[in-house]
Amino acid sequence: MIYRIKKQKIRKERQLYILKLSLLSLFYILFSYNSFAQDSIPEAKDLTEEKELKFQQFFFKALSHKSIGNYQKALENLESCNQILANDASVFFEFSKNYLQLNKTVLAKEYINRALQKNPNNIWMQKHLIKIHIKRRDFGDAIKVQQRLVLKNSKEREFLLRLYLQNRDYKKAISLMDDMETENVLPINFKRIKKSLEKRKGKSVSEEKTEDTTPLIDQFKTNKSYPILKQILKNSANNIKELLKYATIGIELFPAQPYVYLMKAKALNYQKKYKKALTTLKNGIDFVVEDKMEGDFYKEMIKSYKSLGNSKEEKKYQEKFKKLKI
Repeated sequence: MIYRIKKQKIRKERQLYILKLSLLSLFYILFSYNSFAQDSIPEAKDLTEEKELKFQQFFFKALSHKSIGNYQKALENLESCNQILANDASVFFEFSKNYLQLNKTVLAKEYINRALQKNPNNIWMQKHLIKIHIKRRDFGDAIKVQQRLVLKNSKEREFLLRLYLQNRDYKKAISLMDDMETENVLPINFKRIKKSLEKRKGKSVSEEKTEDTTPLIDQFKTNKSYPILKQILKNSANNIKELLKYATIGIELFPAQPYVYLMKAKALNYQKKYKKALTTLKNGIDFVVEDKMEGDFYKEMIKSYKSLGNSKEEKKYQEKFKKLKI
């Protein structure tokens, strides 16, 4: 009797095991069929989850390639994203970022505009559009976008100031600085620029090109234009005293021109006034637009920090310089 009960128990356990094994095999067959069904005739089922997974894989590959500077590879993965999910604002945004890195500003602008059509209030997309306008030196268009950001956040006024100065909208710049000064939120460097601009009120700020005749300094006395000043600075490269003098004048007359800050810093570095050179460079770098000019600023900063024995900051700006596409 006991033997029979044990035998029945063993038989039941074996049947249960066979049942489990059968179910597991059936599950494997179904899973395999689902995995390969798309290569033949797909079942009438919802593929959203599969597409979402593939989309995310391509999208994160694009982000990964962009992070290491493989912009063309990033674009290829974004194209795969676009084939899975067409007209996605995030994909358009990433397309624009990569095209901007490749200096293809027309395509960068086209894709960010597509993204903004779908997401018109996205602040980061609007800021990216401003970068494109600046790269194309379309400061007027950049200002229009930045003005919209200011309406949402008053802290954006500082960058609007920089754009006004870069576009030589000095009246608007002074007016905005007056407002910010009244509210006690105007940064110190802009207070200095404001004083310089106010001194120039009523003076001509024409920048028409003039013939390269000598002596340039005599011309500058009667025609204080930026092109003449720039030529004086170039010709004074080996005359440090004169370079410092006219670079200082240049900052007062043309406070939004980064070149004058760079030349003054060069003169100060030559005179071993490294801390003053760094202050000048930090005041001027806000107005830099082009990568080459930014690189020149970093070179002078590296010289200053190296001479001051500040290896940490020296290394920091060396890394920044390496990242520039020049």
